[in-house]
Amino acid sequence: MAANKCPVMHGGVTTNNTSNVAWWPENLNLDILHQHDTKTNPMDAGFDYQAAVKQLDFAGLKQDLMALMTQSQPWWPADWGHYGGLMIRMTWHAAGTYRIADGRGGASTGNQRFAPLNSWPDNGNLDKARRLLWPLKKKYGNKLSWADLIAYAGTVAYESMGLKTYGFAFGREDIWHPEKDIYWGTEKKWLASSDDSKGRYSGDRELANPLAAVMMGLIYVNPEGVDGKPDPLKTAKDVRETFARMAMNDEETVALTAGGHTVGKAHGNGDAGQLGPEPEAGPIEDQGFGWLNKKSRGIGRDTVTSGIEGAWTTHPTRWDNGYFDMLLNHEWELSKSPAGAWQWQPVAIDEQDKPVDVEDPSLRHQPIMTDADMAMKMDPEYRKISERFHQDPAYFSEVFARAWFKLTHRDLGPKTGYIGPDAPKEDLLWQDPVPAGRTSYDVEAVKSAIASTGLSGSDMIATAWDSARTYRGSDKRGGGNGARIRLAPQKDWQGNEPDRLARVLAKLEPIATQFDISLADVIILAGNLGIELAAKAAGYSISVPFAPGRGDASESMTDVASFEVLEPIHDGFRNWLKQDYVVSPEELLLDRSQLMGLTAHEMTALVGGMRVLGTNYGQSQHGVFTDRVGVLSNDFFVNLTDMDFTWRPTGKNQYDIVERATGTVKWSATRVDLVFGSNSILRAYAEVYAQDDNQEKFIKDFVAAWAKVMQADCAHLAD
Repeated sequence: MAANKCPVMHGGVTTNNTSNVAWWPENLNLDILHQHDTKTNPMDAGFDYQAAVKQLDFAGLKQDLMALMTQSQPWWPADWGHYGGLMIRMTWHAAGTYRIADGRGGASTGNQRFAPLNSWPDNGNLDKARRLLWPLKKKYGNKLSWADLIAYAGTVAYESMGLKTYGFAFGREDIWHPEKDIYWGTEKKWLASSDDSKGRYSGDRELANPLAAVMMGLIYVNPEGVDGKPDPLKTAKDVRETFARMAMNDEETVALTAGGHTVGKAHGNGDAGQLGPEPEAGPIEDQGFGWLNKKSRGIGRDTVTSGIEGAWTTHPTRWDNGYFDMLLNHEWELSKSPAGAWQWQPVAIDEQDKPVDVEDPSLRHQPIMTDADMAMKMDPEYRKISERFHQDPAYFSEVFARAWFKLTHRDLGPKTGYIGPDAPKEDLLWQDPVPAGRTSYDVEAVKSAIASTGLSGSDMIATAWDSARTYRGSDKRGGGNGARIRLAPQKDWQGNEPDRLARVLAKLEPIATQFDISLADVIILAGNLGIELAAKAAGYSISVPFAPGRGDASESMTDVASFEVLEPIHDGFRNWLKQDYVVSPEELLLDRSQLMGLTAHEMTALVGGMRVLGTNYGQSQHGVFTDRVGVLSNDFFVNLTDMDFTWRPTGKNQYDIVERATGTVKWSATRVDLVFGSNSILRAYAEVYAQDDNQEKFIKDFVAAWAKVMQADCAHLAD
């Protein structure tokens, strides 16, 4: 070896130049199923954050946060000596990535610490907010997650400036590496215009699902206007859509916009061209800081973040009604910030109504409004709400406090997971409330009653699956608890086969009444019974784990519009697609599996088991590679890997399985079936389950994965 040749592989660890994705970009990437591998978690194996946070000194933490707000640091001085505006923006931008379409984003994981979020243009200088919080994270240690601290800091900031908040709940557990597989858009550059954002918009500016922001790198809308062109009415349309993607109505939208801009300021007093790279692109000596100005002062009054410059109200460190006073009592005209960003300023304003300089109270500056702020005045519906809030400050404060709580808690899950003395007791419709069910009853007697109904195993299993499959680990919505499958809108969803569902429920509802237990429990028990009988038919006696205590939600507890987004449009486990999509069926399967919290081998076991159990949508025979349907066998894997067969495409997403020797068509399949033989990783799992010595292992793995899905929304029942 040459003396000057480094013996370490270059590029292979830190770049994708030699990754499988780079070599074979069309290959199915399973990384999304393992994005929170336990190997990345530095905590001890037995660490339980939900237990640890209950030991937190809640009063001490709040006191420390209150003190931090006014302890200005020279390396990043606080505007007007108060960090409230910065902390609120940090919390807002952590929570504001939440979207209802798939429940991803939000503040519940602390993901703002990692790329891409830590380096989004819209999150400029929030790295400074997190570093300001580090002494408190260091002090309270394992009892306080970054996720909880990031979410809590903004709430305390509001309290420190005079708002009576609605409450706060702890219980968010940190992740330990980037959620790089979340789909934020197809753009290859930050802040791409609509013309450059292929796939983000279609038709009359229709934003594609599951996206909620108008541009890659923004939390919501472009503050300068659509594609950076000021037009408040066009911006109003973007605002309404992007806030609706968080399940916020018009009143909540106006309250959040106004409340967010009642305090703090925007920063654009300088040349954005002097800023260094974002955190992930910074040199090692910057130690994770980004957007550093090493050419001029770049802090205090000379800070550049969004490029917009100025405060919205006369008193930006005080919770008051100043936002509406300023917005509605002045005429506004377009201007540009020192950094060159479009913004609005009052045509005329008294000197005493101008906010003072962040460092020198003897100086006053023009207040500003963004294009989104002007939408609150110029859009007819937003204007009505703004005037109502202007006339009734107490009502505005109440609506904002509740909307802020919803913003910061929407992805935390049901109220049963709330921790801490300030967690509100009220049941809120958006929390998907479910009453507690009975936990003490004769489970075996219930199963005997179910067995006497004459329902087929496939009917029992499919109904339990359809009830539970809506669960999303992203925001802990959906699932079998509540038995909402019997209510609108779920009872009418195409994927739930309404006629079959009604027939099955008609058999199960009397059992719930007879034993005075929830239908939710009966549905899951029926599915478990179907699995146990299918395993018995295969020669194995097993008992599927079950935790009683689910409740039945009522129509009044169900927000129909909010639940519409949970409707399945595909289910690879039941071999069903509502229609053809641009995304392949196997990619849709991965997405759903990840939301359900499944690993790749759990997904594999479930698909193989569901096929032989005869649970396909509409009794389709695709992928049913067995001559003994209803028996929990490993036949799916045995026949998929058998080289006596060959595979022949017969149409879009349809294939025949043909005997090599005779040319006889034996079975049919879809892409979701065949991917378990074509993808090298999935095939490795399929081969494990196809082995002669692994029939029992397959059954055990299937049952464990099944129970995981059935009980994913019932963690509170184990307490």
